[in-house]
Amino acid sequence: MSNDRKITPTDIKSKLADIQGEATTTVSGAKNQMLAVGAGVSLLLVLLAFFLGRRGGMQKNTIIEVKRA
Repeated sequence: MSNDRKITPTDIKSKLADIQGEATTTVSGAKNQMLAVGAGVSLLLVLLAFFLGRRGGMQKNTIIEVKRA
């Protein structure tokens, strides 16, 4: 930097605002992705629990026979 211009507080504030804006967009994009992944995983777990419970219910099926005298 051969420029002899002094750095002012305004320069620092504008650069920090630029960095903060980039960070905010990156975080919001990552947050949306994490919400989508979380929703997909939770749906998968619910379906897995449903089908495992259904299979277990079929294997342990009890037959009750009622006889009248």
